[in-house]
Amino acid sequence: MMVDRVVRMGTGLFVGVWVARYLGPVQFGSLNFALAFVALFATMTTLGLDGIVIRELLHHPEDTHEILGTSLALRSAGSLIAVCLSIATLRLIQPHDREALILVSIISLTLIFQAFDAIDYLFQSQVRSKFTVWAKNGAFLVFAVIRVSLINIKAPLWTFAAANTGEFALGAAGLVLGYQLSGGRMISWKSSKKRAVQLLQQSWPALFSGMAIMVYMRLDMVMLKLMQGDFAVGLYSAATKVSEVWYFVPMAIASSVSPAIMKAKDDPELLHSRLRKLFSLMTLLACAIGSIVALASHVIIRTLYSNDFSGAAPVLMVHIWASVFVFLGVAQSPWDITKNLLTLSLYRTVAGAVINVLMNLYLIPKYSAMGAAIATVVSYAISGVFANVFSARTRPIFYMQMKSFIPGRFWA
Repeated sequence: MMVDRVVRMGTGLFVGVWVARYLGPVQFGSLNFALAFVALFATMTTLGLDGIVIRELLHHPEDTHEILGTSLALRSAGSLIAVCLSIATLRLIQPHDREALILVSIISLTLIFQAFDAIDYLFQSQVRSKFTVWAKNGAFLVFAVIRVSLINIKAPLWTFAAANTGEFALGAAGLVLGYQLSGGRMISWKSSKKRAVQLLQQSWPALFSGMAIMVYMRLDMVMLKLMQGDFAVGLYSAATKVSEVWYFVPMAIASSVSPAIMKAKDDPELLHSRLRKLFSLMTLLACAIGSIVALASHVIIRTLYSNDFSGAAPVLMVHIWASVFVFLGVAQSPWDITKNLLTLSLYRTVAGAVINVLMNLYLIPKYSAMGAAIATVVSYAISGVFANVFSARTRPIFYMQMKSFIPGRFWA
């Protein structure tokens, strides 16, 4: 998984910068607005099932086919609803923006293909993520070449949106093929109404938490578009492409160690030891990345983008520090699932989303993209770390997170 993300980081950043240079800040902003807008509805596709289904597969391997079949059915239904909602909502708030409607309509089709990520649940539960890596990395590399070709032939903006959808389609086909080659047969899957109700009863906090996460991860671009226009979105997107590219690190680590943490739930000492080391590792990595990127922000923007994007450097200098709280928040997710604290996770995330929206309303008109960056860092800090102090069940996590900033705590 780490190799997959490193390849994506290097190739994706290179191709993404090339696309940004070709499109310019305004068209690049238009494309990223559409991506951000569709992302607001992506949680309807996952339905918060990710960690729940993996846990069920670990604890009930005899019901694998029913669990996977039900997950696919739920995700397929959710994806169709999400596609319709994204298009209808855009028509409501931007009825005269024809270009945005075309881009959102094309990109929203990616949600349908994301339903097949149900196959990845099995691979993660068996720590066989290499099949997912081969499928999605292969699709990513193919369409990286296609995007470069689109630049060379001076293709219009909508074709880059189509390339995004094509990548997800090919990745879904690769997952199905990988599952078949590993000995699985999707024809053996079956859905169960009873199982669906059980999964949704457990996953609804994660569903709403995911929606809240998307609100404060992507609503800033939507608000920038509505308040400041596509140019501001282009600058902000250029900065976030550099800072968010590092988010693969905590996700890859957490996905790999989650089964080990979940299996240690009956041994509190072992559980806390593994969590302490995980938090310390996340803090060390995030602070190292943040320091380097912040100090070199002007050089990074000048090197990667054209002079038209020079206004993105100060935004990057601020936005990169959100990674510290993202890393710590992702590291907490195995604890929340193991201890069945998804409802508390929902409350924390909603609080962060509300604060993000309120701060954006105040800061974006005054400071444009910089205001959105400040709002992001503050909201991530509250939802990912400081909100833990308000509940006795998560206060131990808050203390672990705080102690992770103490040098030399990794082996404690």
